[in-house]
Amino acid sequence: MSNYNRSGILLMLLIVAGGFIPLSAAAATDADVQRAVDRGLEWLAAQQSRMGHWNAGYQRYPTAMTALAGIALLAEGSTTTQGKYSANIRRAVDYLTERSRANGLIGDPLRDDRYTYGHGFSMLFLSQVLGEEEDEDRRQQLIDVLARAVVFSGRAQTTAGGWGYVSAKDGHDFDEGSTTITQVQGLRGCRNAGIPVPKEIIDKAVTYIQKCTGNDGGVQYNSKGGGGRPAITAAALACLFNAGEYDNKYVPKLLDYCCRHLDNISNQSFGHWHYAHYYYAQVLYREGGKKWEDYRKRIFQQIVADAGPDGSWNQGYIGTVYTTAINLTILQLPKAALPIYQR
Repeated sequence: MSNYNRSGILLMLLIVAGGFIPLSAAAATDADVQRAVDRGLEWLAAQQSRMGHWNAGYQRYPTAMTALAGIALLAEGSTTTQGKYSANIRRAVDYLTERSRANGLIGDPLRDDRYTYGHGFSMLFLSQVLGEEEDEDRRQQLIDVLARAVVFSGRAQTTAGGWGYVSAKDGHDFDEGSTTITQVQGLRGCRNAGIPVPKEIIDKAVTYIQKCTGNDGGVQYNSKGGGGRPAITAAALACLFNAGEYDNKYVPKLLDYCCRHLDNISNQSFGHWHYAHYYYAQVLYREGGKKWEDYRKRIFQQIVADAGPDGSWNQGYIGTVYTTAINLTILQLPKAALPIYQR
């Protein structure tokens, strides 16, 4: 990873205070963090349905929630064959592979009005499982599902180079930043797992992010405008890093924007805080060093303090499964159990 100059970023990180525990508060110890992780994982595993899936609030987004919950369990170190949560992970894998459609979409467009989220997160989750799958038949099934999923993503890409809440054909070529990032990370997970992914698909997405970046460094809602969005900007940073664009000239601008604006997001909002820090934590973890350590102390203390009596995190409109899976993934980044998040 390059060591390009980003002087001042650390100072701004120390200034950012929105929603964070004050500097005077005692930092969460490693034991505190592990206790929160253990309780959160137990709660999350217990919420899995007999069919193998999880739901967001109002029984929505089962594909996306299953993939995100599965990622949190994988981050603990369990696989489909080993570990405390191996049975939960296997059921999640089965649920998602059984929802692979003939056209490659993982999900059900009749039940999910934003099915590209579920598709992207499913590619990411299943691609992380593939390397640990020991059963040859299940492994081949995963390869087939992911290969078709990549084809679907390529066909769903808009002419602008991004993705919308649905495929370009279904959504009149509408594009949107957050779903674009979800697709790119899923595609990179597939490529890293050995699934062929046409280079031009990811190249177009990188160009899309650059076109959507404003002069202030904020990544706007979509290619038509909408102003810089802190959550999308943080996710775009992770997207560039996943694509290997560490030296991209836009990276310092995006980092600067995040440091100036992430404090404006409430952790009780529509899930934007959790979405932003889900990706921003990945970025700073990959950076490592003092930047990561200073950020980690603050964000881990915030998350540990926010845990509920039952071990879950009940914040935001999207629901408890979503926020719990996101927070558990952040807290477990140092375990480096998932290839996509490794330095």
